[in-house]
Amino acid sequence: MEEFRYIPKNELFKCSVDLPGARKFFVWDGVPEGLPFREMPALDVSAAFDVSSRMERMEYPVCLECVPKKAVEIVPEEGVLTQVIFVRVSPSEVLGRVRINCDRPGSYEVVLCSHTTGQERFSTKETVEVNVCGGAKLDLVVMQNENSLSVHKSDFRIKAEENSSLKINIITLHAGNVSNRLQCLLSGKKAECCLNGLYLEDGEQNIDTDITLIHNAEECVSHQLFKGILSGHSRSRFTGEVVVSPSAQKTEAYQANNNLLVSDDARASSDPHLVIYADDVKCSHGSTAGSVGDQELFYMRSRGISESEARILQQQAFAAAVLEQVSKGELRERLSCLVERRLRGENTVCAGCGKGCC
Repeated sequence: MEEFRYIPKNELFKCSVDLPGARKFFVWDGVPEGLPFREMPALDVSAAFDVSSRMERMEYPVCLECVPKKAVEIVPEEGVLTQVIFVRVSPSEVLGRVRINCDRPGSYEVVLCSHTTGQERFSTKETVEVNVCGGAKLDLVVMQNENSLSVHKSDFRIKAEENSSLKINIITLHAGNVSNRLQCLLSGKKAECCLNGLYLEDGEQNIDTDITLIHNAEECVSHQLFKGILSGHSRSRFTGEVVVSPSAQKTEAYQANNNLLVSDDARASSDPHLVIYADDVKCSHGSTAGSVGDQELFYMRSRGISESEARILQQQAFAAAVLEQVSKGELRERLSCLVERRLRGENTVCAGCGKGCC
């Protein structure tokens, strides 16, 4: 794997999902290398009708004025994977903003990775704006891998226009306290959106996922699948709402959150729900939380597989449904390998290294 020189402390930094042939860029504590960093208006993803009741229940409200004026702008190229690696170096708080602009029809692929270089208590608050124009197709993978003391709040603001297609996969390998909020607006006819997430937790980790997906045009389709594997004393919270406006007839929307608890002290709360103002729709939602299946465990043990290995295999199978949503084969294989190493605890011995190698 190629090694990258970390200039400020003259240390080596590696990204475990580094992909050959990709356009690679680094962002050090919010400051980019090789990418435009300029002022631009905030992306407005407010709907054409009143959803204020939902906004009032959010942990931290939508505030366009609070968005940093300057943004790191990512304009992907068709047929070329763009990889942006965010690295935290200084323990001071970072307020960041990223804009992904797919402003022309075509197919685009982007990978965003976030890492910490040490065991300091890093604090990051970032806004990630995703704008997909009519006729464009974006496949976005977000990989979060930070230390156990880090605090990372991400506010995703997403807009999909007519005949556009968007897929976002958020893989949280490790972190301390993570909050991912997604506000997605399907503003044009026949827009499609697929939101997926996998979060792995142990120790005292805490991960919150808050989603508001608004269908504001007819014949739009959305799918959501978020899964968590929790051990130790970890906590997760999922809040998801699909809003169908009066003008969004022939909507199809599906939402699911499933959690696997592999310790007695792990806790997961889930609150998916629908708000529908149209009458010609197909919508469903659901959530589950439970432990490893005893029958499946017994079946594997009866065939000579040890109990610890059987539990790992069950967890891998549970995570596979989300990982399979990653379109690029090489990236999917690398993420699957990282997830397996994480489940097997192979990264624990490196906890004090801080070089971000996973």
